[in-house]
Amino acid sequence: MMPGATIASSSEITLITLQNCSANISFLSEIFEKIAALGVNVDMISLSPTQGAFTSLSFTIADEDLGKMLQFTSELQARHEIKMIVSSGNSKITVSDQRMKHTPGIAAAVFAAAARVSTDVRIITTSEEEVSLLVTFADYPETLTAIEQAMREPQD
Repeated sequence: MMPGATIASSSEITLITLQNCSANISFLSEIFEKIAALGVNVDMISLSPTQGAFTSLSFTIADEDLGKMLQFTSELQARHEIKMIVSSGNSKITVSDQRMKHTPGIAAAVFAAAARVSTDVRIITTSEEEVSLLVTFADYPETLTAIEQAMREPQD
């Protein structure tokens, strides 16, 4: 049993991926400054390893903010030859526990639970005390149940 583990979830989340994005930290900073100026809150952020001077940047926003983002990202695409991929209607499942930083295998248990139900995982972010999965809305109920069950099972 993982006493103390908390599982939280939220829905109506859009994943935006910018491919062929400059890996320069100043450029990335400008992107998030402009998003903040639009009044859009960013949640999950994932930066792929650079390939030369370029990278892929993925982040999530609320579905309701997609309209605000489209004009900005369209301009970004046109000016910088960035390819944008948008996936709306997703759900986020987060497992958190301060003991994770000293307990190996929690992420493995979460991933195994998602694998058992063949979850379509869009993005994963982690910290020392948290594992978050962005999943399709169609997979959300079954994945949440599988993760809840896994967190009730004894950890080796």
